[in-house]
Amino acid sequence: MGKGFFNVPIAINEPVKSYAPGSPEREAVLDAYSNMWNSKIDVPLYINGKHISTGNTKTMSAPHDHQHVVGSYHLAEKTHVESAISTALEARDEWANLPWEQRAGIFLKAAKLIAGPYRAKINAATMIAQSKNVHQAEIDAACELIDFLRFNVQFMTDIYHEQPESTSDAWNRLEYRPLEGFVYAVTPFNFTAIAGNLPACMAMMGNVVVWKPSDSQIFSAKVIMDVFEEAGVPPGVINVVFGDPVMITDTVMDSPDFSGLHFTGSTYIFKELWKKIGNNIHNYKTYPRIVGETGGKDFIVAHKTANAKQVATAISRGAFEFQGQKCSAASRAYVPSNLWDEVKNYVIEDVKSFKMGSPADLENFITAVIHEGSFDKLAKYIDQAKTDSDAEIIVGGNYDKSKGYFIEPTVIVTSNPKYTTMCTELFGPVITIYVYDENQYSETLKLVDETSEYALTGAILAKDRYAIQEATKALQNCAGNFYINDKPTGAVVGQQPFGGARASGTNDKAGSALNLLRWVSPRMIKETFVTPTDYRYPFLGE
Repeated sequence: MGKGFFNVPIAINEPVKSYAPGSPEREAVLDAYSNMWNSKIDVPLYINGKHISTGNTKTMSAPHDHQHVVGSYHLAEKTHVESAISTALEARDEWANLPWEQRAGIFLKAAKLIAGPYRAKINAATMIAQSKNVHQAEIDAACELIDFLRFNVQFMTDIYHEQPESTSDAWNRLEYRPLEGFVYAVTPFNFTAIAGNLPACMAMMGNVVVWKPSDSQIFSAKVIMDVFEEAGVPPGVINVVFGDPVMITDTVMDSPDFSGLHFTGSTYIFKELWKKIGNNIHNYKTYPRIVGETGGKDFIVAHKTANAKQVATAISRGAFEFQGQKCSAASRAYVPSNLWDEVKNYVIEDVKSFKMGSPADLENFITAVIHEGSFDKLAKYIDQAKTDSDAEIIVGGNYDKSKGYFIEPTVIVTSNPKYTTMCTELFGPVITIYVYDENQYSETLKLVDETSEYALTGAILAKDRYAIQEATKALQNCAGNFYINDKPTGAVVGQQPFGGARASGTNDKAGSALNLLRWVSPRMIKETFVTPTDYRYPFLGE
C-alpha cells in the first residue's frame, strides 16, 4: 500500500573518469585487472537466489589472449531453465505487489554500488571479457549502466504520474501493472550496460525475469549479478541461465506464461525468435511484448562544405572505437570529391598512430575482436577486398590470431557504392568509403537511404544549413539515431534515447520512458461516486 507520493533523486549522468596517468582510478582499475587476470572464477547459474553448479562447464578466456583462462561457467540443462521459470512465477506476486519505491531503492543502491566499490571491478571485468580499453569500459560498464539504473527510476515515476482526467462525478486512475507471467532477456557481448539494463528495467517495473547473457560476456555479467544480489534484488526476480541458446529459448517460449522478450543481438536471431513466438501464439495466456535492438550498417555522410579534419575524426572514432563492435559504429562513409584527398590523409595518419594490443596497457587504443568466428569473418572480407578490382585498402588490412584476435583497423575505398562491404554488417574495425561527385549530394543521400536494410544510426557533417536540412529529411527513415556534425556513436542515457527501425529493431528507445512502457500493462479504474439507479436517460422523457 502506498503511503505517499515520493520524489526520487534527480537523475544526472555519471561523470566519466579520465584514467589519466597518476589518477587514483587508473591505479584502482589496473589493480583490479591484475587480480582478476591472475585468478580464476567459477560462475554458477542464479536461480531463485541460489548459486547452482551443474558440473558441466566451459572455460572463459580473454579475446586479446585466447589461451589465458580466467574462469569457467556452468551450463544449464532443461530442468534448470524450467526451474528458473517456475521460481520466477512464484516470486512474481510478492515482487509485483512490492511498493514501487521499494523496487526503486534496490536499483538506486545498485547504481551507487557500481559508482563506488564495484567500479574498478566491473570495468576491469569488461576489459578482460570484451577486450575494451579502459575508456570504453568506463563509458559502458560503469557510466552507462549507472545512468540506466538512475534514469529508469526517474522514468518509472514519470510514467506512474501520468494519469487521466477526473471529474466531480468519477475518479479515473491508471495502474501500470507488470506483465502477466514472466519475461525473457537476451543480451549481447558488446555492452555490459545493455546486459545489465535489459533484465533490470523490466524487473524495476515489477516483472520477473529469466536472463540469458551472451557466452562471451559471462565474465562481466557475474559482476552485474553480484551487484544485484548486494543491492537486494529478491530471490526469483532475476534468474540467470547459461548454455545452449536454442534449448533455453525453446524452453522459455514453450511456456504459456511467457509474456515478453527483451533482446539485443543479431537481426537474423531476432527474426527467428519473433517467428518462434508467432508459431506459439495460440499457447500463450497473453500476447508477448517483443522489443529488439539488432544490427546496423551505420553511415557518415560528408557534404562539400564540411571540415575535412572533423570528417576524418568522425571516421576514426566512429569506425574504430571498441574495434567497430558497437551496433552504432560507422561502417560506411560517403565523402565528396573536393574533400577526399584531405580526409584520406588525415584518416591514414590517425589509423597509423593507433596503438594495438592488450587493454592492460592503457596506451592501446585498439584491442582484439570478440572471438575467432568474428576474426575469421572479418579476415575473409579483408582478403576479398585485396583482390576485387572495385576496392582498394588504403590503410590496415593485416590480421593475426596467434595470441589474440587482432584485426588491424582497415579502410577500404570503393568505386562501387553497392560494394559488398558497403551493404553487409561486419561488426569489426573495417569501414568502406565511397567518394562521390561533390555536386551529386542529393543523389548520394538517396543512395544512402537505399543501400542498407538497416536503420540504426547515421551522421551528416556540413556547414551549409540547407544541406543539413536536406539530409535530415532525406534520411529520416534510415537512422533511428541521427547525428549532425558528429560521429554516429556515443548515445547517452537521458540525452539520446537509442534504437532504430527497419532491420535494426523495434525502435523502442532504451534510455527513455518509451522502453519502460513496453513492460507494463495499464489497467484503467473508474470509480463512480453516485451510482445511477434508473436506466432512463433524459431523451426518453415525454
